[in-house]
Amino acid sequence: MATGSGKRIAYDQLSSLPHGIEGCAWGVWGADDEVGAFNDVGREEVLAALATVRTGDVFALSWNLRLPEPALYGRGPLRHTVRDDGFGMDDHLDGFYPQASSQWDSLAHFAHPVHRFYGGRPSSELKGPGARNGIDNLARRGIVGRFVLADLDRWRRRQGRPIDHDGGEPIALDDLTRCLSAQGSTVRHGDVLLVRFGWITWYEGLSTAVRKDFADNSWSFKAAGIAPDAQVPRWLWDSGVVAVVADNVSFEALPFDPRGQSLHANLISLLGMPIGEMWALDALAEDCARDGRYEGLLMSAPLYLTGGTGSTANAVAVK
Repeated sequence: MATGSGKRIAYDQLSSLPHGIEGCAWGVWGADDEVGAFNDVGREEVLAALATVRTGDVFALSWNLRLPEPALYGRGPLRHTVRDDGFGMDDHLDGFYPQASSQWDSLAHFAHPVHRFYGGRPSSELKGPGARNGIDNLARRGIVGRFVLADLDRWRRRQGRPIDHDGGEPIALDDLTRCLSAQGSTVRHGDVLLVRFGWITWYEGLSTAVRKDFADNSWSFKAAGIAPDAQVPRWLWDSGVVAVVADNVSFEALPFDPRGQSLHANLISLLGMPIGEMWALDALAEDCARDGRYEGLLMSAPLYLTGGTGSTANAVAVK
């Protein structure tokens, strides 16, 4: 595990690095780095996260592996067969896609339309033996640190302007920062930012027919999320965030052009910030609203899959 840098150079100074690319952190943690912003979580940050634990309450953050159902982007269905060996039972999974439900997007998942994958690497370096940027890099170190939850859904409802999930509302950065301020939450260096849009609750209330239409039109459906504003990467970086996690499909509003400018391209490819998607945050948010504490210890164990573009989240929060 890295020792944590303690302080980052400002976002506006990133272009002064040898690559000369605006908003690009390549080289901050060395030319061969494959961990990205999680390098900024070291012993000091982990101990600070442990110090936030007061009640010992544990919240599992993984959604059902079979949801969404039908699976999005042609990723399913998951087929689970339990085989009786006579002396015990054995699981067989077919059609298992690690990013179909609660997941991490690794630094191998998404390319910048101009600058390629994290570190400027072409897709050829992300495949086969010795594959770069894979989720195995995070699996080897483990993910342990402080989380801060922004309960956007609850905050917006209290204001009388619920999030428009049907219309795929792009939510301004100003709403996110105002939500955190209203909660009394401060984002610190080394934090994982959890954002609850209320998307899972909304999805689970859909009819079977609407869910099917959602899956059949995966590349064009609408989903509320953060607006792809150029100020979002700047604010996240300068706030010290090492990763963003949401309970929706993409963190950012959908649809977006995967071959154009997007938060995925700027966060994953340029800043080395993994994105977590479709995490089950409802129970945690309910507890945070009850006691007014929106921080705690986050632990996640990604799959050790060499070159993996992502992993199931396998995450828990402890307050």
